[in-house]
Amino acid sequence: MNPIRRYWWHYKLKGTTYAPLFARARCNEFVSLDCETTSLDPNVAEIVTIAATKIIGNRIITSAPFEVHLRAPQSLDENSVKIHHITHHDLKHGISEQQAITSLINFIGNRPLVGYHIRYDKKILDRVTKKHLGFPLPNALIEVSQLYNDKLLRMLPNGYFDLSLEAICRHLEIPAYNKHDALNDAKAAALVYLKLTKGTMPPFIPQN
Repeated sequence: MNPIRRYWWHYKLKGTTYAPLFARARCNEFVSLDCETTSLDPNVAEIVTIAATKIIGNRIITSAPFEVHLRAPQSLDENSVKIHHITHHDLKHGISEQQAITSLINFIGNRPLVGYHIRYDKKILDRVTKKHLGFPLPNALIEVSQLYNDKLLRMLPNGYFDLSLEAICRHLEIPAYNKHDALNDAKAAALVYLKLTKGTMPPFIPQN
């Protein structure tokens, strides 16, 4: 969100609990986030689960993660279940969409959001936030696959790289990554972010 739009929303929401969302974010705090949804199209996808974990300095706060399951949306069908393996039965105690987005905002505040394909998640969350609260999320975005790609391009300018989260984690020697689980994806993205910004990049060996 550009500074002018951020200032406008801060002024419009002055006196409400949401005004601080549009203030300047702390420079050393981030939130790694992932959503499981019912579609690959962010214009129609409905949220099934949201998970997030805070990053403060060079630490991932795994002891206090955020994770919610929503009520099963009508668009939850066998095709989406094949991807994330979350069924209607798994969501029988799910919360409402409005409860989920309100709780998420309380957790993330105005911290920048780190993630893998984070723009996809943000577009869906913006749609839901506008629907229930009337404004978009102001949080800046950090895409870990872009960070990884840019770093490798500086080493191998003409290289071609596998940018799947599995391949990135394998190269960065991040163990025990289990895909298609929102919390594990959020933790993996956080580990990738810290490895790329605070750690040392292992040598890249092209795959034949």
